[in-house]
Amino acid sequence: MRTEAAKRVELVFSLFDANGNGVIDSDDFDLMTGRVLQAAAASDDGAKGALQAAFRRYWTTLAAELDANGDGVITVDEFRPFVLDPTRFGDTIAEFAEALSALGDPDGDGLIERPLFVSLMTAIGFEEANIHALFDAFGPDSEDRVTVATWSAGIKDYYAPDLAGIPGDQLVARAL
Repeated sequence: MRTEAAKRVELVFSLFDANGNGVIDSDDFDLMTGRVLQAAAASDDGAKGALQAAFRRYWTTLAAELDANGDGVITVDEFRPFVLDPTRFGDTIAEFAEALSALGDPDGDGLIERPLFVSLMTAIGFEEANIHALFDAFGPDSEDRVTVATWSAGIKDYYAPDLAGIPGDQLVARAL
């Protein structure tokens, strides 16, 4: 795993531990889902439902794949070596990427405006300066928007263990 990917893993673990108790459990995903849906007030029920389903699948996949001792929680040691394995998590990441990026496009024009992008990413727990750096790395248009496809691809790239120098690395540039 590349150094950049290892940093991304550490950040993801800290974000998924939404209640800050040092492990990831289903309550963490409920907390994060609630925060993200609150930030997406303008999105329709279909987009919100897709995000809820994506978060639910994310948790069940993590629990099934990584909870080595079956105690209902995932420690950083269980999480770290496997979470970027595309054969185990590729489909789950793809579903999450599609759902989150679609949530950022409530008017359905295929574009995500910076304020909503920032709100959604802040709700997940990323640092605001890093969020803006990521948005800038996506190359927004003259009206300060990025495409849904760009964000979705960026999420998928973030979870790729062999990639470095990607826009998503902006999220760990100052965070860790």
